[in-house]
This record gives sequence, structure tokens and C-alpha cells, in this order.
Amino acid sequence: MRRFLRPGHDPARERLKRDLFQFNKTVEHGFPHQPSALGYSPSLRILAIGTRSGAVKLYGAPGVEFMGLHHENNAVVQIHFLPGQCQLVTLLDDNSLHLWSLKVKGGASELQEDESFTLRGPPGAAPSATQITVLLPHSSRELLYLGTESGSVFVVQLPAFRSLEDRTISSDTVLQRLPEEARQRRVFEMVEALQEHPRDPNQILIGYSRGLIVIWDLHGSRVLCHFLSSQQLENVCWQRDGRLIVSCHSDGSYCQWPVSGDSQQPEPLHSCVPYGPFPCKAITKIFWLTTRQGSTFAIFQGGMPRASYGDRHCISVVHDGQQTAFDFTSRIIDFTVLVEADAAAFDDPYALVVLAEEELVVIDLQTPGWPPVQPPYLASLHCSAITCSHHVSNIPLKLWERIIAAGSRQNTHFSTMVCPAPRPALRAPRPPGPGSLLTVSVVFPQEWPIDGGTSLAPAPPQRDLLLTGHEDGTVRFWDASGVCLRLLYKLSTVRVFLTDTDPSGSLNAQGEDEWPPLRKVGSFDPYSDDPRLGIQKIFLCKYSGYLAVAGTAGQVLVLELNDEEAEHAVEQVEADLLQDQEGYRWKGHERLCARPGPVHFEPGFQPFVLVQCQPPAVVTSLALHSEWRLVAFGTSHGFGLFDHQQRRQVFVKCTLHPSDQLALEGPLSRVKSLKKSLRQSFRRIRRSRVSSRKRRPAGPPGEAWPDPRQGQEGSTRAERTGLQNMELAPVQRKIEARSAEDSFTGFVRTLYFADTYLRDSSRHCPSLWAGTNGGTVYAFALRVPPAERRMDELVRAEQAKEIQLMHRAPVVGILVLDGHSVPLPEPLEVAHDLSKSPDMQGSHQLLVVSEEQFKVFTLPKVSARLKLKLTALEGSRVRRVSAARFGSCRAEDYGEHHLAVLTNLGDVQVVSLPLLKPQVRYSCIRREDVSGIASCVFTKYGQGFYLISPSEFERFSLSTKWLVEPRCLVDSAEPKNHGRPRNGSGPETALSRARNSGSQSDGEERRSGPVMEHALLNDERVLKEIQSTLEGARGSSGDWHSQRVAVAYSLSNGGGRGSGHCCPVRGAPGEG
Repeated sequence: MRRFLRPGHDPARERLKRDLFQFNKTVEHGFPHQPSALGYSPSLRILAIGTRSGAVKLYGAPGVEFMGLHHENNAVVQIHFLPGQCQLVTLLDDNSLHLWSLKVKGGASELQEDESFTLRGPPGAAPSATQITVLLPHSSRELLYLGTESGSVFVVQLPAFRSLEDRTISSDTVLQRLPEEARQRRVFEMVEALQEHPRDPNQILIGYSRGLIVIWDLHGSRVLCHFLSSQQLENVCWQRDGRLIVSCHSDGSYCQWPVSGDSQQPEPLHSCVPYGPFPCKAITKIFWLTTRQGSTFAIFQGGMPRASYGDRHCISVVHDGQQTAFDFTSRIIDFTVLVEADAAAFDDPYALVVLAEEELVVIDLQTPGWPPVQPPYLASLHCSAITCSHHVSNIPLKLWERIIAAGSRQNTHFSTMVCPAPRPALRAPRPPGPGSLLTVSVVFPQEWPIDGGTSLAPAPPQRDLLLTGHEDGTVRFWDASGVCLRLLYKLSTVRVFLTDTDPSGSLNAQGEDEWPPLRKVGSFDPYSDDPRLGIQKIFLCKYSGYLAVAGTAGQVLVLELNDEEAEHAVEQVEADLLQDQEGYRWKGHERLCARPGPVHFEPGFQPFVLVQCQPPAVVTSLALHSEWRLVAFGTSHGFGLFDHQQRRQVFVKCTLHPSDQLALEGPLSRVKSLKKSLRQSFRRIRRSRVSSRKRRPAGPPGEAWPDPRQGQEGSTRAERTGLQNMELAPVQRKIEARSAEDSFTGFVRTLYFADTYLRDSSRHCPSLWAGTNGGTVYAFALRVPPAERRMDELVRAEQAKEIQLMHRAPVVGILVLDGHSVPLPEPLEVAHDLSKSPDMQGSHQLLVVSEEQFKVFTLPKVSARLKLKLTALEGSRVRRVSAARFGSCRAEDYGEHHLAVLTNLGDVQVVSLPLLKPQVRYSCIRREDVSGIASCVFTKYGQGFYLISPSEFERFSLSTKWLVEPRCLVDSAEPKNHGRPRNGSGPETALSRARNSGSQSDGEERRSGPVMEHALLNDERVLKEIQSTLEGARGSSGDWHSQRVAVAYSLSNGGGRGSGHCCPVRGAPGEG
């Protein structure tokens, strides 16, 4: 056996590694977890969202994003932009104020925290005396008014947060300026509202919770007029012309108060309880907006009848005789209305922006019917819990356009305003002609109203798809080419099965005369009709358009892309993985019942065959070979091969061990076997101690001798003896052999198709490889008829090899290398001239990756050649592995194929092929974040995605060449006349995307993870929420199976977050 010697230092190789590898956490896709505050700048046209973990995220035009994190992990309570400035103030729940600025550095803007401040009261004062309840940035841009629980209004000077005590407006001062009749009531409590006069900056409105509203003259320190309501005050809105004040109250009413120079208290012009006369909940916020046509918009939150609809989360819009109560499926955090510029005579609102706890919803107020606007970012990834993900890079243009066309037919309910400027074209990775451009048909169906900033990032060099499987049986297709993760198409598998609900039923079904006039909006729907519908595995062939989807109840669907509607029956085939073996009884859930007869399908991916595994256990592995028209599937009981062209089963193989009783209990029965699991753990520890005492003294400590009853062949014993006497590098420990009695040994972890030399070295043939949880690798030789006789002759399969790894660790990856030690290309990749033909002259090699080691075998003899024992490094185990091509940032045509590896410690590593030499190692995910590690998926060009919360993917890159980098610019020096929505890609826009939290300059050492991830993963609730989702996805099957997918790219806002140098983005080899 080859000895493992520590390699020497090679300066040339070290320089080359710097050109190939660089770790960056680039961008967070999805919706911020646990949002707590909303802010909007009309001048910058930027939206700000604060979270409970102390993060501040800014969004403008598509591709424009910033993020910052407070030093304290306190919740952000309020966010306010300073008028006309690239600055904002945040209030945290610890009563501290923070000033943030967007500053230009190196041609791009960065979000930085400038100052922090905590309001202090006089010695001995109660904490409520300075507890801030409301903020008012004054139009002078120099003052900040702070309303408190004590009823006082404090004034601080910006940007230094200097308290101006002589300008404090105390409740006693206001009380002395009121008429005698108003002083006799306890009208002072906390300050609920602070508003500046729309026309006169010398006047501010102060609203107190007991119902008193005063207009205060700042220069004269006097009350100009006051209004007194009999109900508790919730909020106030000042009409644009300053002549009318609208207040909302705790009894579900709102009142209109005329503003005049008379100091006498006027009576309200109008008082209304919109959803009375029965008791209603409070209206917590209201907008009263004018239009050129003369009619007004009344937009308010709450006010629903307490008894019947008190649990609804609603915002009502009333205009010109039309009233709609938008009903959200999650709690409303805050909302704002986008109106014309301040200089305009009328508000003319054009969009309602609502931040709910689980999604952002924008309503178009200019289109009749007030339809929702599809957001280009802030997608609610977890509208149904994510159960798996799959990435495909470099999508052909034709398939891309067909997916978008199918998705556009699903978006007819969205606003249909047309964008004036098209999205920039994407350059073809391999242009068909000199100077040619490939125009990507990505049409934004509406004009996005939050369009501030200018994105300086280059156009994505290729088209990438991220597919997510969900608990409700849907698969969502996301455009993952650039910074914005945008939904392209949604596939539902529910129609194939009989469920309790009709899939064609509308959530909005309600009679016209119903009151209140509720309308459901938003996509967040966490409830699944049947947990068995959950998607567990996805495999898409980007060349043929075939898609395989597998679920929780053993269902495997094969789908093909159809541009037209269709109605047909889905053929069903049953695969008995137990092969009628006696003594086994399935104790888990029942199978899903397929819908009989023809089923109507929308344009898009349509299923044509259903393979139902028996027992209906969770599908744990899936592979699709579209050229051979074969699909392979595996569960905890075995695996099978299906010919989806002839609609027939080729074979099934039972891998169940007699001790695998847990595999028959289903995901809900695992708790019953806790005692057995503990017993097995203690047995394993005892075996380890006994075997260590039996070793020869000359042998290195740490390895247990395998049980002689395992019956290994002579060559295996010789290999074992060689291992015993091997001289190891100091960093490695030897691996303990596992017992065959460990549970779930038959669990199929990975499936792999390859055209290689399996029987002899003279002929190559199609083959299927399967790896199990017990360290067994099965190899089947396949005979696939030629295309002209494909429908006449049957596909034949015969088991050719069976490899048993001595340490019996779970097999998580299988890969065949050609004669040049390059991974075999994907099916149809060579036929489309997108890859070189594999070298079939030299000898092929088989790479088997288990949780504990990498091992290379020669083919067809299957003799061990090389080995790397990863578990010897600090006890780490492989959780994800994928082959990736790493291009050099200096030499355009140079690249290397390596393995990207994720361990249970959260480290990502690059291991060379075929020599299995570790290249680089980075800390990526916290080792405590088991769910984040389980959700990770690698791409074909050295990127990856993993969940940092139930609603957010963190994107990272290991490559210097492929980065998705948001670079943005904000410049508010020149006044801009912002009116109707406009496109954010032109130079006239005021912001661009940047993200500076955790960013670094070249040469700095990388920090320990991004700030946002650190904040989220310090919250145990986040970890538990992700863990519960993924455990439901895994069921009884353990860890997810790694999907071998593809991608490329990087992200930063000027500085990047990685170590080392940053290299320009270049195109990937792609189709012409």
C-alpha cells in the first residue's frame, strides 16, 4: 500500500492555488428572517428592512442591495431615512439610536455605521422618561425629534447626536399652553405620533396616547391648535396641503380634523368605524392621500370586527367607492405608501408596500382591481417549507425561454405594467459568431416601483437555475444567474394524486356581497394538505427537458416540458423493493393514491409516468440519464431502474439488512428506537476499546481490526495488514471499522450513471452505480438498445461488481474519471458540443467517497489505487461532495477539475483529482448548524448554497473566477425629481447594490463568517426551525443525498468578503 507522506512545499503550486481558489460568502438570497422594521426613502427610492437579530438590509432597483449589522444583536424597532440624504437612523429595542450612511468608496457605495447614541434622562428619572416611542427626522436634516413614553419630546442634533436640552418639549410645557378646559383631563401619556407640517417646517404635530393632538410652533414654543378625542390614539396622518388631520383610534375608528388658525378645539368633520357597528380592533396606522381626480385614498391597518375577524392580518384600501381588505397569511410588521414627489400638489399614490412577517407584498394602486406586483427580489423561499434543492448551470437558451414562457402564464394575476427599459442582454459564454450577443428573454412583467440606485455589476455570463422542492409537493424554478433570486416557474405535483383539497380551488373564492371585503394576498402558505406530498429529490436534464421528482411517500414522477396545455392519464408502475421477502412489514405511512383517468395539466413540466416504490418510504437518491431514457431511484430498502421510454421496470435490488428494522418503521417511528440506538452506541464504544487492546504494540494506535466473520477476501486482508503497518502523517488518525449490525445499512445514499469499462478493458458499456449507508457499492452493467431499435428491444441489466468498503462508512458520492482523469461529461453534453468527448483509450478510474475517506480504484479490475482518510482530520465526516471545474483568474483557458467537499464541521475543502491531495480548506458553516450543513448544494463551477434561516440561502464561492458581486452607487448630491416608477438600470437612478457587512479589502484574513449568518445562527429558534423542516424532509432516511449540479459566479460590494485577491468575472464554457 502507498504510504501517506506529508507533501513538501511547492511555491509554484501555491501561486497556482491562489489563482484558482478563493473563498467568499457572497450574497443572501430570499426574505430576511424575523423582520421587525420598515423604512423607505422617497428621494433615494430605497427600501430598508430591519430584523430582530440587528441586521439592516437596503433594497433598490433589481441588483441593488446593502446590508449592515449592529454590534449588538438587538431587534431593530424603527428605521427612518433622513430627508434627501444617503443616511438613515435606526432605533433598537435597547433604546439606542444608530446613524448609518451610504458612502462611496472605490467607485461603489458602502453602508457604514457612523454614530450611536442612547438618550439619558436626569439622575433618578424613571426609565420610561427616556424610552423612545417615535422618531421624526426634521426636513432641516440637522434635527431629530424623539417622542417618549413620558410624553416629552427630546431634540438631538445630527450627525453627532448632541442632545439639545433647551429645545425639549415636555408634557408640562404643553399643558401650560393649553386652554383651561383641556388641562383638566389626563390627556398626557406616551407620545404616539410626531409629524412635520407638509408645508411649514416650523410646525410639528404631537399626538398623545390619551387622545390629545397638538400642533406645536417650534419658534414660538406655543400650541397653535389642539384636538381632543374620546378614544385612545394610535396614529395620525397629515394631509399633503396641511388643512386636514386624520387620526386613528383603538376602537377601530378614524376621525378627520380640520386645521385652522383658530385656537379653539374644532369638532371632527367626520368620524367613521369602517367595519362597525360591532366592536372592532384598533386601527394602528392610517394614510390619507389626495389624487388629481379629487377623490382620496384611505389606507389603514387593522379595524376588523373583533369577534369574527380579530385574528386576521388586514390592510384596507378605500377609494372612490371601492373598498378591499387585503388579507395576509402572516403578521403585518409595517407598511408604507409610495406617492409622488414632495413638490407635487397631490399624493397620487401608486403602490402599497407591506412588510409581513414572512414576505414582502406590493400592491399596484394605479391599475383597476389593485393587483399585486411580482417582486424581483425578497422572494418568500419558504412559502412552503424547503425540503431539498438542486442547481443546474449554463441552461440552454431554448429551455430557458420555454420555462419563462410557462411561468409567465402563471403570473396573469400580477400587475401588467410594462417596463420602459429592457433588461440588459447576457453575453453568450460561447458566442455563435464574432461579436454576437445572446439576448435572454427575461421580461419583468411590471415596473418595479422601488427602483433606486444603479447596479455596476456586469451582466451574468450564463443562465443558472436553482430548483427548490417544498413540503406542499411543489418545485420552484429560480433564476440564480445573478444577485436577485427571482421566481420563474412553479410546478405542482398535487394534481397527480387524490388529496383532501381541490387543487383548482381558489383561495380568494368569496361572494361579491361578503363583508368585510377580504382578499387574500401573498404567497406564504406554510400548511401542507398532506406531508407525503413533500419533494425529496430533484433531477433536471437541461438538454432534453426531462425532469425527475421524488417524494416522501416513495413516489417518483418523470416529467417532460410541454408548451401547450394537455389532458392525459399518468401511467403508474409499482416497484416492489422488498421483492416479496418474508418477515418484513412496513409500519410507516401509506402510499399516495394516484388520480384515476385523464388529468388536466398547464403548460410547463407535465408528468407522464409515476413509479411508486413499495414500501412507500422516503426516496433517498435519484439519478436521470436522458440519453438512455433511464431513471434510477433508491430508498432505505433498495434501489431500482426504470425505462421511462418503454414505461417498464428494468430491475429492482433489495439492500435491506436483517438488522435494518428501523428502515421499516417510517419517519414517525424513529423515536421508538432510541433505546436500541443507545445500546448500539455503547456496543461500538466497547468494541473500540477491546480491539485497541488486541492490537500489536508496533502498530499505530487508533484503528480497530475488522471482525474476521466479515469474510473478506485475501486481497482485502492484505490491504488491511498494510493499513495496520502504514506510516501515517501526524495529522491523521486511523478509522474504526463499523459493524454490519448498525441500522440503516441498506439505505441507498447515491446513484450514478456512467459509460465506462466495467467487465473488461476492451469494451465500455453503460452502467449504474449505487452506494449504500453500509459502505457497499453495487455496479450493474446495462445493455441499452441503439436508438433505431430502442422501442423494440428491452434494456437489460446485470450485476457486475459489488464492493464492500472495509470501514463500512456510508457512501456519499461515486464518480468515474476518464483516461485523462477528468470526470465523465453529463448525458447529451457531448452531443450538444458543449464538452469534449471523454478519453476512452486510457484506463478509467472509479472514485468512491464515503463519509470517512476518498478512495480511487482502477477499472475494470476495481483494485485500490489511492486513498485519503478525511475522518483522520479532527474527526470530520463528509456531508456533501461534488466535482467542480475551477478556472484560473489569470489564464483564460486554464482550469482544473477538483472535488468540492463539505464536512460535518462546516468546513469546505477542495481535494484534487485524481491524486486526492487536499488543496484548500475554509470554515464556511458553524458546526452547530446541522440544518445548514444538511441543506448545502454545490454547483458545477465551485459555488454553493445553504440555508442560514428557513427563508434565506447564503451563497458562497470557492473559485476566484466565478463570483456574483453586487456593486452599487448612491449619489444624492443632485436633486432629482422622482415621480412615477422608473427603471433602475440607467445612470439617473440614485442607488446601486452593495453589501459591506463583513467585507474586506484585498489581502485581509477572512472573518469568521458573514455578520448576518452569525446573527441568525446565534438564535436557537432559527436553528430549530430549519432543523424541524429538514428532519421532516429526511424522515427515516438520514442525511440528504448530494445532488451533482452546476453553477458559477461571486458577490461583494466593492470589497468582497473573501481572503486573497479578487479576479474579474469571466464566462464559462457554454453552448453556442
